[in-house]
Amino acid sequence: EVQLVESGGGLVQPGGSLRLSCAASGFTFGNYDMTWVRQAPGKGPEWVSDINSSGRNTYYADSVKGRFTISRDNAKNTLYLQMNSLTPEDTAVYYCKTRFISGAVRGQGTQVTVSS
Repeated sequence: EVQLVESGGGLVQPGGSLRLSCAASGFTFGNYDMTWVRQAPGKGPEWVSDINSSGRNTYYADSVKGRFTISRDNAKNTLYLQMNSLTPEDTAVYYCKTRFISGAVRGQGTQVTVSS
């Protein structure tokens, strides 16, 4: 069974940092591109970042470029999102996601709240 389990969310003050993790199982993690998306209260899903299967290529939404870093450890089947200089606009549930021929799969999400 394919599983993606996010962790690392929490409450942080503006300007602070968090590191999210996504533990993958049930598939050959190193063969798949991975994505972080987020959904703020009352809004639709927003793409945050992509990383290719090897980790060599990364892509970011303009809203997070220069502040967030996506990475992966294929030996540990884990995806990461390092988030720095957080603002209240980053408050959302963050999901990791991947795509198979049969469709996309995402985790249950981890809540990130940026507030003073």
